[in-house]
Amino acid sequence: MKVLVVGSGGREHALCWAIAASPLCTKLYCAPGNGGIAAEAQCVDIAADDLDGLTAFCRDTAIDFVVVGPEQPLVAGLVDRLEAAGVKAFGPSAQAAALEGSKGFTKDLCARHGIPTAAYGRFAEAAAARAFVAEKGAPIVVKADGLAAGKGVIMAETEDQALEAIDEIFGGRFGAAGAEVVIEEWLIGEEASFFALVDGEHALPLAAAQDHKRVGDGDTGPNTGGMGAYSPAPVVTGAVADQVMERIVRPTIAAMKAEGRPFRGVLFAGLMITEAGPQLIEYNVRFGDPECQVLMMRLKSDILPALVAAADGQLASFDLRWRDEAALTVVMAAKGYPGGYEKGSVIRGLDGLSGEDVQVFHAGTALSDGDVVATGGRVLAVTALGATVAEAQRRAYAAVDRIDWPEGFCRRDIGWRAVGR
Repeated sequence: MKVLVVGSGGREHALCWAIAASPLCTKLYCAPGNGGIAAEAQCVDIAADDLDGLTAFCRDTAIDFVVVGPEQPLVAGLVDRLEAAGVKAFGPSAQAAALEGSKGFTKDLCARHGIPTAAYGRFAEAAAARAFVAEKGAPIVVKADGLAAGKGVIMAETEDQALEAIDEIFGGRFGAAGAEVVIEEWLIGEEASFFALVDGEHALPLAAAQDHKRVGDGDTGPNTGGMGAYSPAPVVTGAVADQVMERIVRPTIAAMKAEGRPFRGVLFAGLMITEAGPQLIEYNVRFGDPECQVLMMRLKSDILPALVAAADGQLASFDLRWRDEAALTVVMAAKGYPGGYEKGSVIRGLDGLSGEDVQVFHAGTALSDGDVVATGGRVLAVTALGATVAEAQRRAYAAVDRIDWPEGFCRRDIGWRAVGR
């Protein structure tokens, strides 16, 4: 098969790394790719949101299968465009991608179908949102309704912080993503990321993971796109996983089908594991980043047939095998992230780091005159396997410490919950 992966981040590097190992893949492309992906696939200079360019490339190159990595082209309808052109693709339609494209849509769906989630309000103007905060008090969670690159969630510990967040969102901080605001109760528990491949009717659960959204050690500072992750997540026991499938994932698949929006692709449930059981925080409609990196490291099976089966509606009797080892990834980011940061700094010391137990997945890099240079906020995802999370953590940080990049930083406590158990 000739395969195209769409995207340019660490998630897409991990997908390319896994797909390139498949005997089914005869030629692998990535659009637009990055400096690390170039070692796995032929990078094509087409932006992930250039739906016309991607569709034309697939037609002209006779691509057999497309794997869409990021959320933006999914919400914009890339899969619909590709399928209309006769190109098979992994990912949801634009209508189904509303599960991530609108937090308010997802909350309303949960309310209609009895799917456990935090109590909430949905607002199109600031005065009503401010009144809701005054009524409910703090702590409380304020979210931009649309896509905001993982940064549109404000955990407000005081009413003043919540009111400030409302004003910032409606004031244009997140652009069109802030046309509406969703305000939720602050759930108490431990977060986890749960993934399932979905073919419209059936779901194949994948390994659970846990990520670290806050920028600073000890889960402090603003939210980011993710500063690290590990798998498995000890909080997601077998019993919890069964509850997630029974109460959240399968009812969502049935609800989407019943409402004329059948979901195919990967369903990523962001969960809070509370004393009352798992509750849905939000859905994403693609692999997480950096969770995808640890999932691909732990996956023993060939990923490509599973993705094709999801696209073809053939998951009912499908199965995947996973390594017993844990995997942990540490994100190295440019200083200043998630705020302003400089681009173009040279990263040294990467040669020889990747091997059987360690892989360095590139997120925001490019090749320039033989050098790897930083081009984004999150730049590298240093990923390691180990018999335990603690061992994977030691290996990952040992690799981080060999990288020469003064302009970068990372959290030094990825995996702290699991290691402390």
